[in-house]
Amino acid sequence: MTPDEYCQQKAAASGSSFYYAFHFLPPPRRRAITALYAFCREVDDVVDEVHDEAVAQTKLAWWRQEIARTFDGSPQHPVAQALVPVVREFALPQEHFQTIIDGMAMDLGQTRYLDFAALELYCHRVAGVVGLLSAEIFGYTNPATRGYARDLGVAFQLTNICRDVGEDARRGRIYLPQEDLARFGVAASSILRAEYSPAFQSLMKFEFDRATDWVKAAGAKRAWGTPPRPTLSAGQHQAGTARMSADPANGVTDPTGRVWGHDNLFVADSSVHVTNGGFNPVLTIMALAFRTADAAARSL
Repeated sequence: MTPDEYCQQKAAASGSSFYYAFHFLPPPRRRAITALYAFCREVDDVVDEVHDEAVAQTKLAWWRQEIARTFDGSPQHPVAQALVPVVREFALPQEHFQTIIDGMAMDLGQTRYLDFAALELYCHRVAGVVGLLSAEIFGYTNPATRGYARDLGVAFQLTNICRDVGEDARRGRIYLPQEDLARFGVAASSILRAEYSPAFQSLMKFEFDRATDWVKAAGAKRAWGTPPRPTLSAGQHQAGTARMSADPANGVTDPTGRVWGHDNLFVADSSVHVTNGGFNPVLTIMALAFRTADAAARSL
């Protein structure tokens, strides 16, 4: 199996339909984004699948060294081997890969975030930087694309956090800032026990609205053409929040009785396809695939 084939297998094994969208990209960009996605999955799997923190830290430390070897041209892992021509062709900075690993390390040693500044740092590391790398791979003519890509990554990570409150709570993690919980009178213990309340509903509306604001802010930095349609519009956030009602047996349902989160305490909208867990790079990557590749579009 070649390094590229390993990366394709890693991406396909995710079960996401987004993998097949990669095939619409030109071959060099397709190989590059698949290798980037495979790297993100490898380091994310360290956090999600290795339950001994010391072992996980050791594995992340190994990946730090492996990335350094990638840029030296002598990596050992097939994903890193696939990245060697990618980082050269697209001039990807080594520090961005190291920053992603920094974000993964935060998940090992941190289960709470005091304020939004701390959460934004996490989102920047695990998603914003993925946006920056993706923009370099897809190409752009306007330097404002970099700010757009970074903020869009943060916006998607905030959306993912909102969706997976319940899943993360079962792992002992609460990404929602503690200052927000205090503002709305929601105890961390109630989230860990999956207790629904009007205060929790108000808290989640606030979190959804902030994610929406980040999508809009990212669009404002897209200085060419018409701003992209947000993944979640303000109306979707408000309507989705307002129609939710607690179902002690299944989680959260809407008035029609459809389950919106058997595995999660709260779900944003059925049109948002994100996987359980804290980090979901594929959302960032695929949104950027079709929204930041203006250079390729202009060359047609």
